[in-house]
Amino acid sequence: MTIVYSTYEAKARFSELLRLVREGQSVTVTYRGEPVAEVRPIRPPPKTLVERLDDLERRGILVPFKGERRTLRPVTSRPGALDRFLAEREG
Repeated sequence: MTIVYSTYEAKARFSELLRLVREGQSVTVTYRGEPVAEVRPIRPPPKTLVERLDDLERRGILVPFKGERRTLRPVTSRPGALDRFLAEREG
């Protein structure tokens, strides 16, 4: 359930809005019916890569890969390609 406050309500009931946020809720603030801001709890950043990836998945920012995993193969078969590329770029 999304909690929505108009700008006027958010200003008048700011303490209530903060109480809701402290309880873990997100509040959308609107101006003339259009959403302009979201007030949400600050969550401490996850510590490990796995925790960060899980958090991104939960928030819908990251979608897990569901296809077949394949091994990577070299782009070029000639050794020293990276060195040649960097040498050309510098000089």
